[in-house]
Amino acid sequence: MRLFNTASKTIETFKPQNPDNVKIYTCGPTVYDYAHVGNYTSYIYWDLLVRTLKANGYTPNRVLNLTDVGHLTSDADEGEDKLEKGARREKMTVWEIAQKYIDYYLENFRKLNLTEPNHICRATDFIEQDESLIDTLIEKGYTYETKDGIYFDTSKFSRYADFAHLDLEGLEAGARVEMNDKHNKTDFALWKFIQPGEDHAMRWDYKDRDGYPGWHIECSTIIHEVLGETIDIHTGGIDHIPIHHTNEIAQSESAFDKKFCNYWLHCNFITIDNQKISKSLGNTYTLEDLEQEGIKPLDFKMWVLSGHFQGTRNFSFEDLRAAGFRRLHWRNLAAKAFQLNQVEEHSEITQKVIDATSDNLNSAEAFAIIDQNSLSLSLTDWQKIDDLFGLGLIPEDIEDDIKYLIHEREEARKNHDFETADRIRDELAGSNISVLDSNDGPIWQFVI
Repeated sequence: MRLFNTASKTIETFKPQNPDNVKIYTCGPTVYDYAHVGNYTSYIYWDLLVRTLKANGYTPNRVLNLTDVGHLTSDADEGEDKLEKGARREKMTVWEIAQKYIDYYLENFRKLNLTEPNHICRATDFIEQDESLIDTLIEKGYTYETKDGIYFDTSKFSRYADFAHLDLEGLEAGARVEMNDKHNKTDFALWKFIQPGEDHAMRWDYKDRDGYPGWHIECSTIIHEVLGETIDIHTGGIDHIPIHHTNEIAQSESAFDKKFCNYWLHCNFITIDNQKISKSLGNTYTLEDLEQEGIKPLDFKMWVLSGHFQGTRNFSFEDLRAAGFRRLHWRNLAAKAFQLNQVEEHSEITQKVIDATSDNLNSAEAFAIIDQNSLSLSLTDWQKIDDLFGLGLIPEDIEDDIKYLIHEREEARKNHDFETADRIRDELAGSNISVLDSNDGPIWQFVI
């Protein structure tokens, strides 16, 4: 396998520390509101990563975090916690808001047929471990305290600017963060103290003061506790590069004196009208919005995978519907192979498809290979393809009453009773099934 590593800005041959335990961490959602299609795009790409690793004989050990505390409304460590904001908006407790949107997120995760992570970790389950990690950073001299929190001193970590190629000298105060009592513009909160008069439902006692963890510390803590000190792959969106992932590296490598991660993968945005999808811009769609337009979640997944994870894609309902027809065509070819029992060793075409995704997750090239050879693929091929992409291509056998109707229609045709045959055809259409008459007998297929 070859992957583009953000750290080196090159495509590298993937060499895991242990092929039977490939350690992967995915930055998960902040569970304060409905996840939109832009959020799910990254999880679709990282699902392809996991499936491609498996196709190459590796055993992924993947962690997905759920941020249910500590993510403020500003990257400047200012504003209120997004969970607190969501709770106030919906007149619920922060715990109720978190559970509501965790359940929502995981329901859609499964609608998209995404591979279940080995570990799903809530930030609030690791508060004591956060405190322990901060203690380590304090003891090693990487922190300082202000009136509103404990901050990481980025000037103490000489490699801070390397990962994102930051121009620290060129940063002006206020360009990235407000200075307030910070020593450096890029310093970030490890722990925030609750100030007099502030109403925070989520609070823990640390250093004899009520407070809560910063956003960045949770990922370093969860990774260390669940996966260890050096992981193989860390995934996220490109917006995580200059702040969140840069801060993760700084605090983790400072605490443990070991390389934090060997391969960093970042996906690009999808856009609407060439603008980033964002709740703040009000241009978001949920999977439910798509379903109301007749677009299935797996059709959306098909559209996402028809492009490359590093490319920018512009969202349109026209393109989503085209992806739906493409997936329907593949499903019907798989259904035909299923009915004709075309089971054989998977062909060299399937291996070419796997080779394409193994080359920096090039799903677009893989899809082109499938299209070019789709008529010659066996059921075994389609199964391998579905294992790789999780698109729901392989049909389960149709219900007995549908089989009976197909049989009755065939008998009516043999008896030249075309009125009955047409009536049964219309009845089958009501179940989204049509029948093709072929030399191999009637072949049923799906219709939209």
